[in-house]
Amino acid sequence: MDLTASLPLAARADGLQQSGIRAVTRRVSEVDGINLGQGVCDLPTPEPIKARAHQAIRDDESIYSHYAGIEPLRRAILEKEQAYNTVPATSPDEVVVGVGSTGVFVSAALTLLEDGDEVILFEPFYGYHRNILELTGATIRYVPLGGPESTFDRAAMEAAVTENTKAVVVNTPANPSGKVWTREELSTLVDLLHAHDLVAITDEIYEYMLYDGAEHVSLASLPDAYERTITLSGFSKAYNVTGWRLGYGVAPAPIAEKMGLMNDLLYICAPRPLQHAALAAFEDLDDDYVPQLQADYAERRTLMCETLEAIGFDVPWPDGAYYVLASFDGRADAREGFTDDAAACDTLIKEARVGSVTGRSFYRDPTDGHHQLRFCFAKEMPVLRQACDQLRDAFGG
Repeated sequence: MDLTASLPLAARADGLQQSGIRAVTRRVSEVDGINLGQGVCDLPTPEPIKARAHQAIRDDESIYSHYAGIEPLRRAILEKEQAYNTVPATSPDEVVVGVGSTGVFVSAALTLLEDGDEVILFEPFYGYHRNILELTGATIRYVPLGGPESTFDRAAMEAAVTENTKAVVVNTPANPSGKVWTREELSTLVDLLHAHDLVAITDEIYEYMLYDGAEHVSLASLPDAYERTITLSGFSKAYNVTGWRLGYGVAPAPIAEKMGLMNDLLYICAPRPLQHAALAAFEDLDDDYVPQLQADYAERRTLMCETLEAIGFDVPWPDGAYYVLASFDGRADAREGFTDDAAACDTLIKEARVGSVTGRSFYRDPTDGHHQLRFCFAKEMPVLRQACDQLRDAFGG
């Protein structure tokens, strides 16, 4: 007898299923292909960070840390937020270290939102943002934003705001679109935050991945914005430690305190030895680390975008992050296997042994992404070149 068939699961668990991104990862593995779908960032971790991890383990840094993170790391994050992001935080008490930026997003969402609240989410969105927001019981109000060439539409957001709207989520640079919000757009958003008494959660995990002169601006750095902004970032993407699960949030102390307590309830603390290792990102890396990272990703972006253009995709080159959300609209009627995003994803796996992510993964209405695929170019250059060669061999160009 299958007892699980009659177990009374919570309603929040009923709709949970494996994400399309992870499903593609499995299918690509089955054909010994190259996964440009999941943003795992399989580049090597910088040696100074690995050395600090080894030293922390040798030093038996193994007990629970403060629930908001070790004080030296919180202070280093504070100094980075002041210097690079110009966020006007003043104390380590305004910093929370958690289990990845996603874990800190969970803590922030559960701290702010509950049944009856509404939250604004821009499309195309990052799927984990949507799914986590749904777990809070809040209602999501979707606002179209578009890709790197698009501009934030104040009127569209105002049309979505109601008396129950409490928060807005901003992802810049954005996954999956590569859009980088401008200072002017964020200033307009600040006006709306005040006009409607809203709080913003900003996911800035790709803050160093910028191209063609794009500028990363933290919403919290703008006048009169910090007191109603939670800024999220982390170490996963910039330092190639996605599996270490280290992220952080910066917010006014009353909010940060509750987020830290929520973090304690959910996770106790982030892995302590890895917190010590993360200090190397601020203390041991050369000054040219970020400029070199940007140059390396710019080279990868060019290779990825030129390849997709060569095989017939319409490619909005991203201004930030390390994804391309490309359209195959011109191929849809010209070649079998491209009727929609699911078919195209399957065709790329079968014929080129390359994984991507279906466009429907990033929209409330699946038809909005039915001629789009997302590609991740955070790969070692030989691997990315091989993937691009396989795409060209399979589809021309």
